[in-house]
Amino acid sequence: MAKILIIDDERSIRNTLQDILQYENHVVELAQDGFEGLEKFQNNKYDIVLCDIKMPKMDGLEVLSKIMTMGTDTPVVMISGHGTVDTAVEAIKKGAYDFIEKPLDLNRLLVIIKNATEKKEHIAEIKVLKQRLIHTYDMVGESPAIKHVKEMIERVAPTDARVLIQGENGTGKEIVSRWLHEKSNRANGPFIEVNCAAIPSELIESELFGHEKGAFTSALKQQKGKFEAANGGTIFLDEIGDMSLAAQAKVLRVLQENKISRVGSDKEIKIDVRVLAATNKNLKEEIAANRFREDLYHRLSVIIIHVPSLNERLEDIPLLVDYFNNQISNEYCAAPKIFTKDAIEELQKITWTGNIREFRNVLERLIILCGNEITGKDVLTYASPLT
Repeated sequence: MAKILIIDDERSIRNTLQDILQYENHVVELAQDGFEGLEKFQNNKYDIVLCDIKMPKMDGLEVLSKIMTMGTDTPVVMISGHGTVDTAVEAIKKGAYDFIEKPLDLNRLLVIIKNATEKKEHIAEIKVLKQRLIHTYDMVGESPAIKHVKEMIERVAPTDARVLIQGENGTGKEIVSRWLHEKSNRANGPFIEVNCAAIPSELIESELFGHEKGAFTSALKQQKGKFEAANGGTIFLDEIGDMSLAAQAKVLRVLQENKISRVGSDKEIKIDVRVLAATNKNLKEEIAANRFREDLYHRLSVIIIHVPSLNERLEDIPLLVDYFNNQISNEYCAAPKIFTKDAIEELQKITWTGNIREFRNVLERLIILCGNEITGKDVLTYASPLT
């Protein structure tokens, strides 16, 4: 069942459509011109709008344009008794979901309404999932160190500048990369993550750039690489300090020319990809030891963001306790635990070698093993994984 707004200056059309759609169990509201239709649309939520094109005062294409400027996901189907290909094309360009001519083919109209409603539901589901994903990558903290990272993200994200994200293991470098993508103009494009340390050196070239069928023994079919998959979006090269020198040379060429060649092919493929990279190594030391190319470092480090360790922002621990306490308790379908003041103080005394990743594990252990109130004594007892 959908809630449908019909905008048409012909009473007979409005009433006929209302009778048919109500028979199909839809909720229908009527507007006799564009002005009334826009007023109703602004004050109510609809699953779909059916709008005539030829109307006095304000024609349907103008109504469509105004609806589109509201940033709505509601599909608009245009109706016309004087339909032409040019009119249909113009309506679709302005954002119409579909176009149907009078006299109306009611079966086709019902199919359009069904498909449009399903599309709106899918868009809503995608938005919910995206919000959940973003929530998964929350950046919790109000310390000066983490505020600086957030400010850098706000400044840099809207640009296409390459960013090198530095920090210890477990500090949240991936979270920074996610936010750089989500706040960029490429947010609707793909975000492709590559763990350079996890791919064997002999496979890294195929993984990044793809390969043609028969390029090597196990290449049974053509395969796109990560750079090609990220076209129009962002690629995140995690642990880039572990990439082989041969692969580094290939990546450098891509950054210089914005082109790739699949393994086993001489054909060049143009790509449009923003590159983010991260490492827990000191790349200047790696350069001095001839393990990392200096020219690649300069290509990647247009902007450098240092993600602070947890030990550099101990004042954020109370906020992190609240955040993970609620998150973990929710995962276990249980009420959040109470952390006493001395429990927080004991957590702030710990040297966190594993940073946020280790901190979350400790919180989960405390929540599982302790009672409703978690004290400083509990932290001393259970914080060490060797206990």
